[in-house]
Amino acid sequence: MASPILLLLSLILFSVFSLSSPIPAETIGDAADILADSGYLSMSLILEAVSNTLLPNSSYLTIFAPADGAFVRSGQPSLSLLQFHFSLLPLPLETLKSLPYAAKIPTLFATHSLTVTTSPSDDRISLNNLMITGSPIFDDGLLIIHGIDQFFDPNFNASVPVQIPGSNLGCGFSTENGTVAFSGDYSFRQASGVLRSSGYSVMAEFLDVQVPENKERTMMTVFAPVDEAMLNRIGNFSEYSSIFLRHIVPCRLLWNDLVKFDDGTALVTYLEGFTINSTRCGDVLMLNGVPVFYPNMYISDWLVVHGLRKVLELPERSKEAVGVPSKENVPGNCEERAG
Repeated sequence: MASPILLLLSLILFSVFSLSSPIPAETIGDAADILADSGYLSMSLILEAVSNTLLPNSSYLTIFAPADGAFVRSGQPSLSLLQFHFSLLPLPLETLKSLPYAAKIPTLFATHSLTVTTSPSDDRISLNNLMITGSPIFDDGLLIIHGIDQFFDPNFNASVPVQIPGSNLGCGFSTENGTVAFSGDYSFRQASGVLRSSGYSVMAEFLDVQVPENKERTMMTVFAPVDEAMLNRIGNFSEYSSIFLRHIVPCRLLWNDLVKFDDGTALVTYLEGFTINSTRCGDVLMLNGVPVFYPNMYISDWLVVHGLRKVLELPERSKEAVGVPSKENVPGNCEERAG
């Protein structure tokens, strides 16, 4: 029989998913009207045209809308170029401003990401060296639309300062007695709040319910699956511990650390025998074949949280025996995995 804590967690998860739904048609219509009245008539017409056919069944959507002048200069864009301006992440200005230089924002154009080309200390925000123009055109928490003056270049490449992976990563298992010294709050309270506000409520509940205060002061990186990816896990109490432990690494790994790893680099997790393998799919960073969807969602001096599109699965051949995911368990082509 499930414990009261697990039953409580199950009820919380059910409430999370029962409230999660695709963006309402009324919201799309309101956004299209505001776009049309703000100098973005072309994107207004496109949004109305694709809302019933091409937009994914997602609870969140961010659009980077080129102004009408961009369409005059460049002509009708291709479908893939349009997809390059849509992301399934909720990206208000404060979130964009918090992302580090060279962080990748996944888009609907498979294996292609936008690149952050400003730092959190800058006053303005640019992606692929194009500035976001002022305040959002539309933002109701589910659908967010930012204005830009031109189309993004899918072939853009940002220069990233060379760093050596492993230098000062703060791995808990590589320090004396497995712990390190640092200052500040050792609880998960702030991280849980950020997770909930960004569509990762399930992992926030795991942090709150299953993890006590970090009294050992161990460095950690949490790879958090988005809420939609956890939908079919509700009620499967026996799997909760495994899911949580295999998404935590006893190191503090920022985005700039992750992107410098060679393909095949293995990260040891808290689930005995389970490792996370880092590879590249185009310019998308993949962990066991799962795209990193929201880099550096939360950062403190001992904890980093990155968002994932899917759950890191156990090997299909033997989910009772924990091990490294085999190639048979990963979709066959790069675009399937990154899409």
